[in-house]
Amino acid sequence: MSEASAESLKKTPLYNLHLAQGAKMVPFAGYEMPVQYPSGVKTEHLHTRNKAGVFDVSHMGQLTLSGDGADHFLESLVPVDIVDLPVGKQRYALFTNEAGGILDDLMVTRYDDCLYLVVNAACKEQDIQHLQAHLPDGVTLERLNDRALIAIQGPMAVDVMHRLIPEVADMVFMDSRQLSIDGVPCFISRSGYTGEDGFEISIPEKEAERITRLLLDHPEVELIGLGARDSLRLESGLCLYGHDIDVNTTPVEASLIWAISKNRRHDGERAGGFPGAEMILKQIETKQVETKRIGLIGSSRAPVREGADLVDEQGQSIGRVTSGTFGPSVESPVAMALINANYATLGTEVYALVRGKKLPMTVSKMPFIEQRYYRG
Repeated sequence: MSEASAESLKKTPLYNLHLAQGAKMVPFAGYEMPVQYPSGVKTEHLHTRNKAGVFDVSHMGQLTLSGDGADHFLESLVPVDIVDLPVGKQRYALFTNEAGGILDDLMVTRYDDCLYLVVNAACKEQDIQHLQAHLPDGVTLERLNDRALIAIQGPMAVDVMHRLIPEVADMVFMDSRQLSIDGVPCFISRSGYTGEDGFEISIPEKEAERITRLLLDHPEVELIGLGARDSLRLESGLCLYGHDIDVNTTPVEASLIWAISKNRRHDGERAGGFPGAEMILKQIETKQVETKRIGLIGSSRAPVREGADLVDEQGQSIGRVTSGTFGPSVESPVAMALINANYATLGTEVYALVRGKKLPMTVSKMPFIEQRYYRG
């Protein structure tokens, strides 16, 4: 990385902590971010699956929408039920365009006085412009530039959090509360991006390092970088925007029908009314798509990376890998791909082209490893 490009990158409030912990820093979505620490990606991955890992996700965008009608406004831009979202609950949502493509995926929480949104780092500027372009009178959009965001993930995360905040013990998956950690007001949701139980914590940036160090003081907890975050989410069948989903992929093609609320579909009480509704709802009804996001498990131990072409037995092109790695927990190569829908049936054998070789892979159910969200 050149000096000029390094200077142009932003730093999260935990930047100095990453350096102190020996992180390897890389450019990511306009920020200098830790890809791994000295123990390495595989060790970090397995530590999160077995104990608890803390991730710096402060590069993500944090926004609020407030005012009368904020819920109806946001619902007009997503195929998700926002109007009936209860206070203290979080929901996965998608910004769509008029062609039905996905502009971004995001998390939405309703608090007493606002809707709190977390959007992807690489998309946050366009998301803000998208919201501002449609913003009605009486609704206020605020960008929370003074907050950090961390996630603690893994089977021991709840034990660590309970020692600091006893109130989290009765939270379940997708619950969200405004609670204090050691006197610091935080937004805390029981959610995450690893498939494990855990919490995401929004913290005033001036207190971010101190609160993160409080978590790291517990023997179960280690800092985890972007490398393990990627392998953890891939094993858990979770999409990465710009890779597995994008503006050229509809929610139906992306196998995200579950994310389209029933009352926004045909015959629902608030059917349609979001960008691309005609295309998306037609695909749901007819079950007709040309391509589909699927999971693949490799037959050899060689990982298949993003961008690898997929072919059938005759060598005809049928798709491409959108994310791929060797899964440390499943102990085999795993991948997501966009593939010709005729080849999307579970158990179908296809081939990935890697350095001129055809590596056999099998269309498999996702997630590749059991998700362990706490649902009570």
